[in-house]
Amino acid sequence: QISWTPLLVLGYLFYLLLGAMVFQLLEKQAETHFRDQFQLEKLKFLQNYTCLDRQALERFVQVLMEAWEKGVNPEGNSTNPSNWDFSNSFFFAGTVVTTIGYGNLSPSTVAGQIFCVFYALFGVPLNLAFLNQLGKGLNAHLITLERWVQKPGRAKVVQTLAVAIFLTTGTLLFLVFPPLVFSYVEGWSYGEGFYFTFITLSTIGFGDYVVGTNPNKHYIPVYRSLTAIWIVFGLAWLALVFNVGADLMEKFLQLKWHKPDLSLAEGATIKLEDEPEQPRIHIPS
Repeated sequence: QISWTPLLVLGYLFYLLLGAMVFQLLEKQAETHFRDQFQLEKLKFLQNYTCLDRQALERFVQVLMEAWEKGVNPEGNSTNPSNWDFSNSFFFAGTVVTTIGYGNLSPSTVAGQIFCVFYALFGVPLNLAFLNQLGKGLNAHLITLERWVQKPGRAKVVQTLAVAIFLTTGTLLFLVFPPLVFSYVEGWSYGEGFYFTFITLSTIGFGDYVVGTNPNKHYIPVYRSLTAIWIVFGLAWLALVFNVGADLMEKFLQLKWHKPDLSLAEGATIKLEDEPEQPRIHIPS
């Protein structure tokens, strides 16, 4: 038996290094272009408005950045909708307990920051427990489906087809159709909507794309609340998919060794035919 742990560690580090090199190759040149373009725009602005000097312009840019970090959109005026109405606050609470943390909105008061700490302290375990139960429900349906097709007279290919239908349905509901809605409502391309969908449900949450933040669009009041509910169910489904992938990868790398218990009697390890099978897919508690 070969220990695959050192190879797994090396493979994990290699995967990180590969990602770093690819991202650097794809993004560094674009960043340099945008930076040069921004500096050129500042020079043009100073040439058109000679009453301003560079120091005053840099100070104004800093004020704009601080406003953006506080969740205030620099565009528009004070009549813009509040970032902390109930719908947005509900959406923010969901991003806290699910650990998505987009970063485009955060509490600015000391009281709000302290409350956020304790809210997350109890909310994150509560969210994990909820997702665990939700995942168990999805898993139970999958196991029931598998047992139904395991009855005599049903081929193994039917079982595989049933599992494929289960996974395909979730893919359509949580990864394929939502980008169409976001593209229509937000004005994004389908690729941008799909990117936002996966980054959100995987709890990566960069914050470069967030629903309901365009000041030039009018959103229905429950838009972000419905999005938060979709996120919760999508998290449970994608967590199930990730667990399946991790389980398959561990089996492929032979990390799971099932050693028989020698202290048991010879026939004690034989599984009865009428004994229910253990779930192959589970959400860790």
